[in-house]
Amino acid sequence: MDVGHGLLTVRASGAAAARAALGGAPPQDIQLLMGCAVPKGLPEQGAALRLPDASLHASPAGAVLLTVAESRLTIGFGDLKPLMFQPVPVDPPLRAVFAGAVAHVLAAARSLDPHGLSHHLVGLAELVLRSALKAELDRVDALAARRREALDYMREHLSDPGLSADRVAEAMFISRRRLYQLFDDGQGVSERIRGLRIDRAKALLSDPAKAGRGIGEIARDCGFVSAAHFSRTFRQVVGSTPTEYRTR
Repeated sequence: MDVGHGLLTVRASGAAAARAALGGAPPQDIQLLMGCAVPKGLPEQGAALRLPDASLHASPAGAVLLTVAESRLTIGFGDLKPLMFQPVPVDPPLRAVFAGAVAHVLAAARSLDPHGLSHHLVGLAELVLRSALKAELDRVDALAARRREALDYMREHLSDPGLSADRVAEAMFISRRRLYQLFDDGQGVSERIRGLRIDRAKALLSDPAKAGRGIGEIARDCGFVSAAHFSRTFRQVVGSTPTEYRTR
């Protein structure tokens, strides 16, 4: 098992994983792979438990794989999708609770009822999933809010030809690298600014109330350095010149 310390990966296995990733039926089992502290002195092959509806494997490399039946969870598979198939950071307190529970289970497994222990592991999985899901959704919401803030700043300053990624980052008091992390869809910040300018230009060109405004004036309102630059960029993106677009 290979997982970074402090990271949780929620997944299914085999064909079920592929079907789930494509939006198919939920898998029979949900696997939680966590990089965390494990008991000292584990054998080279690790320590494993197989129970009704649950199994546990701890690796001396510092990873724990907890597998539980999807049907035993009260949290639906659809709700788990934000966590699926990608490493998610886990806060130290939750990681400590999980590692401690695993250590106690491994130490006392032989003297515990298998069915009761299975219930315990399902409950542990539920605790981790619900806590990690809340933290991940909170993180995503925070990123979305910062993205909206960045986009609002871009829209407010589109008429400024000097608008750039550096200007946006400075206004938001974040680094340029952090700004690019807010937009992780493959579209760069400069490309996004250009797209917003073209969108504004299209709105102005198609507005009958703005029919008397010249192409150069619209170019300036959208932050282009010249009418020629505006026309070239507009044609490259839209497939027609600004004049052709306005006429059509």
